[in-house]
Amino acid sequence: MATETLAVSDPLLERLSALRTNIASVFLGKPTAVTEVLVGLLSRGHVLIEDVPGVGKTVLARALATSLDLSFSRIQLTPDLLPSDIIGVSVYDAQTGAFEFKRGPVFANIVLADEINRTTPRTQSALLEAMNEAQVSVDGRTLKLDRPFMVIATQNPFEFEGTYFLPENQLDRFALRIRIGYPSREFEMQIIREQPGANRLDSLRPVMSREDVILLQDRVSRIQVDDRLVNYALDLVEITRGHELLEVGVSPRGAISLVRCAQALALLMGRDYVVPDDIKSLFVPTCAHRVVTKSYLHDGHTVNTDQLLGEIVRNVTVPD
Repeated sequence: MATETLAVSDPLLERLSALRTNIASVFLGKPTAVTEVLVGLLSRGHVLIEDVPGVGKTVLARALATSLDLSFSRIQLTPDLLPSDIIGVSVYDAQTGAFEFKRGPVFANIVLADEINRTTPRTQSALLEAMNEAQVSVDGRTLKLDRPFMVIATQNPFEFEGTYFLPENQLDRFALRIRIGYPSREFEMQIIREQPGANRLDSLRPVMSREDVILLQDRVSRIQVDDRLVNYALDLVEITRGHELLEVGVSPRGAISLVRCAQALALLMGRDYVVPDDIKSLFVPTCAHRVVTKSYLHDGHTVNTDQLLGEIVRNVTVPD
């Protein structure tokens, strides 16, 4: 990630810096993951956090939600969960003689879908319309979701028992896929000593309002992107579409997400323009989950798409 510091003359950026600090106070030693989840928020995107159990996926999601003065809901995805458990259900009211719609947990600003790949594809698909259109269709009606709306989903690696594959069209709705990894020995010692679990999370207080988040999201679209950088992003995307190891390359939605996330990162770093490092650092987290390898489709073995896209970044010339 880029290393520029935030400007402190802008009150909104000051609150954004405070948000970053707030999250980092309970989610220790992984500043890149904190940056990436904030990029997802600012870009109006959704974030998939994929890693082994116990590395802090839920802590990161809850720390973000707790630091924002927004409505929050958590859905624990299980094999027996139904779409109506997410969207809601119409209940007959005997007094009025009419059906009343009881809203489900998707009607919140920040929705934590915990262990999303432990539920069935049918239930996973219940989130598709909400993630893509910020609305829910039920009983012949279309209900808009309030801004801001963000889904933070966590999942274990698909090799684990009891997991389902996320469909490609669902993966394409996530702006970023974040991998946390194990902490360094130094930070793991601090984690063990301080036990920054539920008690530390419960002590967090909101540092940013709903209006602040919306203003920052609107500002992202005004961040300048030089045409040469757009072409650089398209060069990277184009290679994935003709790569010998890839059956499916990055979609146009992925290309749009890459540029928009780069704008969000520039704002997070206190700039009003995108630099090449913004695109370089975000190419893997915004695009690796959108591609499908030929080896996976043909013989059941997977190619590490993170490494593959990392090689593409290293081999493409960066514009001056």
